[in-house]
Amino acid sequence: MAKTKHLIVFGTRPEAIKMAPLVKEFLKNNLHFETKVCVTAQHREMLDQVLEFFEITPDFDLDLMKPNQNLYNLTAEIIVQLKEVLEEFKPDYVYVHGDTSTTMATSIAAFYSGAKVCHVEAGLRTHNKWSPFPEEINRQVTGRIADIHFAPTETSKANLLLENINKESVVITGNTVIDALMESVEKVTEKPSKTIQDLEKTLGKKDIILVTGHRRENHGDGFEKICKALKTIAIQKPELLIVYPVHLNPKVKEPVNRILGEISNIMLIDPLAYQDFIWMMNRSKLIITDSGGVQEEAPSLGKPVLVMRDTTERPEAVDAGTVILVGTNTELIVSETLDLLNNTERFKHMSTLHNPYGDGKACERIVNHIQSLES
Repeated sequence: MAKTKHLIVFGTRPEAIKMAPLVKEFLKNNLHFETKVCVTAQHREMLDQVLEFFEITPDFDLDLMKPNQNLYNLTAEIIVQLKEVLEEFKPDYVYVHGDTSTTMATSIAAFYSGAKVCHVEAGLRTHNKWSPFPEEINRQVTGRIADIHFAPTETSKANLLLENINKESVVITGNTVIDALMESVEKVTEKPSKTIQDLEKTLGKKDIILVTGHRRENHGDGFEKICKALKTIAIQKPELLIVYPVHLNPKVKEPVNRILGEISNIMLIDPLAYQDFIWMMNRSKLIITDSGGVQEEAPSLGKPVLVMRDTTERPEAVDAGTVILVGTNTELIVSETLDLLNNTERFKHMSTLHNPYGDGKACERIVNHIQSLES
């Protein structure tokens, strides 16, 4: 029987992290599948770090990142540039991930080409089209187009069924980010990078709070409030070290450096490569973030997470108690952080809860499902 053709497309660092183990799983099954990788390079430098770490060389690289990039030209460019790739390779299946502009635009292009669209991490919803923007609409549009929906949890499957998606097309897999995390923790432990070795010396034995923040909806007043909260925590807990890899966006850098730059127990550093960030998560005591991926990863490492967002498309973590929503409310960020640090029993309970996002076998389930369709 002829091999079916599979094209895996991604463009940002988070997508690359979550799709890397799927690429590996498909390549392991090369007797049944012809698999190629296409990157749009929506994020160039951060994407390349992940490709290098996971030892993936794309077959097609659209290299679309430009200065002053906006959603209009990015979306149009992805659709136009993918036409050539789709006509050359003629894939039977195209895989997209989550909710980026690459995901939404690729699903449209793949639909135009006649390929089956497979949506990895399908069914996440806030039901508010402006939060997160533009991700909520990106994933909803992709959900309308997709032929196969690989949903990470029962909740995400339920969201899809409420939108009249055929239940036969929805497969619960767990989240591929846990597959990536398990491989990565092992890798960075065995062979720490120079950055990790330097950080080990700098951090010593101190307890660490790791902070990340970049969401568009928090720009402006939100970041002012976040920074004031971090300043208060640092002053009240001088024995702790707050480590904040600061996003390169000027709307993030300006308030962070202005409000937190002179505080002795706040360490502002450049964004970390994926492997270094995994090590940093594992090294920290707790995490304060507005990242979606961190909400999924940290519970597998036993790290409590405070989420600086008012809504989350990952309610399973809130329901399981592995994360706490604090928004950008200064008082709430401070009070929840201090309570977790001071309340040993609460901290221990939160650190040992089961991760609702899976067991590290999501990619195996995806490939097995595709194989079952082909047999």
